[in-house]
Amino acid sequence: MSSFKIGFIGLGNMGAPMAANLAAAGHDVAGFDPAGTTAKGVTVAASAEAACADADFVFTMLPNGAILRSVAAQALPAMKKGATLVDCSTVDVDSARAVDAQASELGIGFVDAPVSGGIGGAAGGTLTFMAGGSDAAFAATQGLFDIMGQKAVHCGQAGAGQAAKICNNMILGVTMIATCEAFALADKLGLDRQKMFDVASTSSGSSWSMNTYCPAPGVGPQSPADNGYTPGFAAELMLKDLGLSQQAAEAADADTPMGALARSLYTQFVENEDGRGKDFSAMLPRFETRGHNS
Repeated sequence: MSSFKIGFIGLGNMGAPMAANLAAAGHDVAGFDPAGTTAKGVTVAASAEAACADADFVFTMLPNGAILRSVAAQALPAMKKGATLVDCSTVDVDSARAVDAQASELGIGFVDAPVSGGIGGAAGGTLTFMAGGSDAAFAATQGLFDIMGQKAVHCGQAGAGQAAKICNNMILGVTMIATCEAFALADKLGLDRQKMFDVASTSSGSSWSMNTYCPAPGVGPQSPADNGYTPGFAAELMLKDLGLSQQAAEAADADTPMGALARSLYTQFVENEDGRGKDFSAMLPRFETRGHNS
């Protein structure tokens, strides 16, 4: 694979290791973050525009759709025609499509490519990318996805990557709550947690939340539950994604009652209880302390 000049805007917990992996693979990466954070092997750019100057690809990893739109308004005019903007943030579908339209007017390719895999996946280069955009833009970016991740799925046109991410994470939020409820119920019924896991993980109750990311400490593979619920995926980020799924459901007139209830429970957990700053699987100790009519 030939070497590219790459701009990377947003060097936070996810963006920094992703940019570092691109640099380690031999690409010329210039990074910018308004907080002044840096990444190994990445040249520091003075501004978002400077990071985009003469770049073949520009990656963004940003907190929300409003910030993406703002950054894109700065970045796209600074990019050369024929370059590709790849947004790896998790944002609303409408923002992804708006940026795609703006990029198209300027002769720039666009891919919305939110990720799954968390901080560990970003550092280890094992992320999964859910991509939306034209066939040409996805094909151009495929080799770079291979450096940063283990899998990239082209889900459709612009916005399809975001749609896939929020639908997937709605499932994740709902199944994690159900898994935590089940362990809390098992406790009160006197059922050993390991026995509960041994049955559910190999029966119809199995899920990624149970089998891979078990919320019960000392049960199943290593997970944040074994580290005091220090986040792999913070509860407030799950709340953000559930909010995006409900925003999309409202816009599309889709009936998602379980997704709505999951958002309500995570809202309560993050904003009114002690969930902020904890892993989203810390719902288990929350349910442990509650009774039937709590």
